[in-house]
Amino acid sequence: MAKKATEKEEIKESSPEGLDENMSAAGEVQAEQTDNGEGDVNPAETELNSLKEENALLKDQLLRKTADFENYRKRMIREKQDTVRFGNQEILKDLIEVIDNFERALNSAGDSKDYDSFYSGISMIEQQFTNMLASKYNLTKMTDSGEEYDPNCHEALMMEETGEVRVPTVLEIFQTGYMLHDRVLRPAKVKVGKPAAPSAGGSENDADEEVAEA
Repeated sequence: MAKKATEKEEIKESSPEGLDENMSAAGEVQAEQTDNGEGDVNPAETELNSLKEENALLKDQLLRKTADFENYRKRMIREKQDTVRFGNQEILKDLIEVIDNFERALNSAGDSKDYDSFYSGISMIEQQFTNMLASKYNLTKMTDSGEEYDPNCHEALMMEETGEVRVPTVLEIFQTGYMLHDRVLRPAKVKVGKPAAPSAGGSENDADEEVAEA
């Protein structure tokens, strides 16, 4: 009996130590297997996930760019419409001032019945208007009669022979012409004087004088 008790005590003392060692070894193996499992991810799956993320990013960028372009397009359309509708507002402001002056002149003439004052007021308004167009918009009148006829600037409504000119010359202006910068905005309608053709008698006399001198 003492011998069996001794053997049981020996087994009891040795068993827990062996069991602990086996369990510890099994845990290390399982941990290694777990670590190896995490490291051995499928490369194809990794690349697929990366492509999905890149595709999502590019899609988001495309949507943002599309929205920005659409907003830009709408803004350009609005600005173009505003330019067409309000593009002449500056010159219209200036014209309003001219209209104001006309109204003052008319009211003054109605009260005083003075033709000379009315004429003077209208002349001043015309001069003010002409100066404003020239200074702010570079719209200038063509020169008065007496200049050489230029078909690019003048529209001849009448022709008249005269011995007072050597080249075709503007004798009278029926409608004023205007230049915008260096371009003809409206040609002047004019009467043109052209040099008179030499008479036959005058030619014979000239020839006789030349013979006599010879």
